[in-house]
Amino acid sequence: MAKRVVIALGGNALGNNLAEQMLAVKHTARAIGDLIEAGYEVVISHGNGPQVGMINVAMGEMHKANPETSVIPMSVCVAMSQGYIGYDLQNALREELLNRSITKSVVTLITQVEVDPNDKAFDNPTKPIGRFMTKEEADELVLKGYSVMEDAGRGYRRVIASPRPKRIIEMETIKTLLDAGQVVIVAGGGGIPVIAKGNHLSGSGAVIDKDFASCELAKALHADCLIILTAVEKVAINFNKPNEKWLDTLTVAEAQKYIEEGHFAKGSMLPKVEAALDFAASSVGRTAIITLLEKAKEGIEGSTGTRIVGVDHESK
Repeated sequence: MAKRVVIALGGNALGNNLAEQMLAVKHTARAIGDLIEAGYEVVISHGNGPQVGMINVAMGEMHKANPETSVIPMSVCVAMSQGYIGYDLQNALREELLNRSITKSVVTLITQVEVDPNDKAFDNPTKPIGRFMTKEEADELVLKGYSVMEDAGRGYRRVIASPRPKRIIEMETIKTLLDAGQVVIVAGGGGIPVIAKGNHLSGSGAVIDKDFASCELAKALHADCLIILTAVEKVAINFNKPNEKWLDTLTVAEAQKYIEEGHFAKGSMLPKVEAALDFAASSVGRTAIITLLEKAKEGIEGSTGTRIVGVDHESK
């Protein structure tokens, strides 16, 4: 049986605007194509940082120009970003596979992810979204019930909550597509955050960290490996200090120790290490890898990247 791999793509795999994205996904497709050609069963998730921000700004400007139009909720902006990114990514990957004489369908699935309305993240929104604003514009937003934060002297920005994912709503569909031999792009931007009220799902004004969503995806799919692709080849402790050390293989206990010692920055490497740790610790035989996009195949094969290995490895 082919090894099942969930790939979480970082922003460097997608670019910062439309022109950059169209070029970036071709490069990304080559790296993913290497894994598929090597026989891995691949599921892809991705971030949406700059893209969802651009959509949010555009929708805000539309409302500003014509106040009669509705304010577009963040959940809808995330849905738009999934289609926008998935469109370019699936076409680039389809072309790459056909160029290699690999006949596999590639599909993007608009994906909802349940969050807990009582998640403490809703009490302390910290995720900046949208453009910088003046104090007057920020005060106006606050009056409308939005949370705003001053950003390092550069102006004010809206901030939203980043709750942890609970459940991927379309999981059975994802499994069906995988069983049919398709390459699936899911949980874009961490998924559309929704709150379940009986049979009804209502969108939430939040964003879900794509690394935590990818971890939940990998666990639910019983994946063998979660690979988080980012801008560095390996994870480091004492980063940018004289005693900096790049990490090769970590046990779950070692990764937890480094987290508790504060080695990883909250806004960048910490969620990646936490998600990797969570997956590796979740069941026997699971491995998580953090590495560069270009090194994805080498990372899975064990020649580079930072690997966090689960309990069965620790007991040997």
